[in-house]
Amino acid sequence: MKTRTIKQCRKEKVNLVFEKVEGFILRTQDYGETHKIVTIMTPSLGKIGAVARGAKKAKSRMAAITQPFIHGSYLIQPGNNLATLQQGEVITSFRKIRQDIVKTAYASYIAELTDKLLDPKKYNPFIYEQLLHTISFIDEGKDAEVLTMIYEWKMYQESGISPVIDRCVFCGNQHSLKGFSVREGGTICTYCTAKDEHLIYLSETLLKLFHLFLWIKINRIGNISIKDENKNILRTLMDQYYDQYGGFYLKSKRFLNQMNKWSDFN
Repeated sequence: MKTRTIKQCRKEKVNLVFEKVEGFILRTQDYGETHKIVTIMTPSLGKIGAVARGAKKAKSRMAAITQPFIHGSYLIQPGNNLATLQQGEVITSFRKIRQDIVKTAYASYIAELTDKLLDPKKYNPFIYEQLLHTISFIDEGKDAEVLTMIYEWKMYQESGISPVIDRCVFCGNQHSLKGFSVREGGTICTYCTAKDEHLIYLSETLLKLFHLFLWIKINRIGNISIKDENKNILRTLMDQYYDQYGGFYLKSKRFLNQMNKWSDFN
């Protein structure tokens, strides 16, 4: 009979530990013929990857709980690289998002943005909370475009690429702000406008919306009403800003932009 070392016993004991976590499915990918790897955003462990064995089988108990945008309770077995998903229970399915291609497009973009910008296993319950509130409000039918822009600012803060919007990026002046410089990564005052020929001039209303988007908690948002022309300006500015500082190509963003162009055309 082969004798196990203390180190081996300890390792086996660690492997038998299970954790129950709440989470939101950001992404799924096939793993072999019958399994899936799911990326789960959790408030307690951060972003984790887990193998869901048999999840591709139609009658598998894993199939329903490993779909994108599922908010659930999961029992996982932690591992060195990937955890193993043992079982789970759906808390919220966000059914209305799945039934609407526009809502699905926004939810897909939010999930991919979170997956790309958030470091693995980085613990941030605030971002998790904001993510769930954003998805919930989109599911309820609130303005998905505005909600997405507000959530984007939260992710920019979390990933360290947030713009400077409370003062001039050149001189530090907190008054007389006139526009936004994508190149410099922030707002510019009246006295420094000549320093960036590509400055995007913003009205007082848009500057206030910038502050609101960056600092307001999504769960505190009531009814949203922003003029289409203002949304278009903010959307264009934020797209340019992400292209400059984001660093990751987002497939879902391309589809969302194409869908919005098609909608504007019609």
